[in-house]
Amino acid sequence: MHFEIEDTSYIEISKGALENNIAFIRSLIGDEVELVSVIKGNAYGHGIDDFAPLAIANAVRSFAVFSAFEAETLLQAGVTCDRIIIMGSVDGEQLHWAIQNQVEFFVFEMERLQKSLEAAKSLEMKAKIHLEIETGLNRTGFMKRELNKALKLVKENPDYLHVEGFCSHLSGAENISNYLRIKKQISNFNRITKWGENELGPLHFNHLACSAAIVNYPKTIHKMVRVGIMQYGLWPSKEVRMAYLSKTKDKVDPLKRLLSWKSKVMSIKKVKEGEFIGYGNHAMAETNMVIATVPVGYSHGFSRSLSNQGKVLIAGVRLNVMGVVNMNMMIVDITHVAGDVKKGDEVVLIGKQGDLEISIASFSDLSDQLNYELLTRLPNDIPRKVVA
Repeated sequence: MHFEIEDTSYIEISKGALENNIAFIRSLIGDEVELVSVIKGNAYGHGIDDFAPLAIANAVRSFAVFSAFEAETLLQAGVTCDRIIIMGSVDGEQLHWAIQNQVEFFVFEMERLQKSLEAAKSLEMKAKIHLEIETGLNRTGFMKRELNKALKLVKENPDYLHVEGFCSHLSGAENISNYLRIKKQISNFNRITKWGENELGPLHFNHLACSAAIVNYPKTIHKMVRVGIMQYGLWPSKEVRMAYLSKTKDKVDPLKRLLSWKSKVMSIKKVKEGEFIGYGNHAMAETNMVIATVPVGYSHGFSRSLSNQGKVLIAGVRLNVMGVVNMNMMIVDITHVAGDVKKGDEVVLIGKQGDLEISIASFSDLSDQLNYELLTRLPNDIPRKVVA
């Protein structure tokens, strides 16, 4: 017998939630702005293969990934879109592959620009590039003096290098503590792109805005925006959520979470008062207890830092994780609902059950994980399925 996927838990992706979120994002950016769906990190843990067709169904025509591997994954998913943009890793033969497949990519150093030119010439094709400029993040991007050399090379090779636009990354638009730094970045971006377009002529797409910026800094919205976390129904930070809600009358969160994560009760066991539960002496039964084991652990993305802190939903009740989260399982205290729980019952790790919900943000509150980190650590071999 051959088992192709791990079935100890599964993830549900709500197409209705995505439809809602895309409509909300478009209400912020306007109909004339190109929405680029950021699907790096396996679509923030949602699964590129599952998420991309849903986005296409909501008239999303452009995607951004981090690597050539992710770009190929998207193409192999069989979706038809207008553009795929690689924001990070693409080198060597990957450059040839990208150019051949009309995949666009960021260029942030002279070496990549020169290699792109060589690859384009060898293929007798144009490389579609986005010139990333350094505005203050100090990670990747051309300084202005380097950009001058890059533009010279572009102008000398119009048959092989086509600049789609200038771009940059903001250094934490989700936090007010970064306000002065962000404002300086915006000023730098506007100044450098104006100078750059004087050199190259008007460009079709310049892009700076991310999820947080379209709320906190709407002047960063140019002809294109790159939106990641908000399309999945999550705010970049509590600050961004509060900033948006402070401007609305109804104070209702407009975003809906796409992802639910569920498992099942694997076994049920009674533990006598005074006995330790699980590895070590991290949890002791203070009374006679009943526990349930759930076949999900830190190897599945349920962090070990949630030991003795995590929460799950079983039988419509919020219950505590007991003891140390193991590699492949956790233990849950079901003492007060033991009569309502049986082997095989649904366990909600993220999502709703009855009137209660375990939010992704709750993991951030109980551990040192960010929303982004938790999602992207969900292994690809957890089965995903699309629900209404």
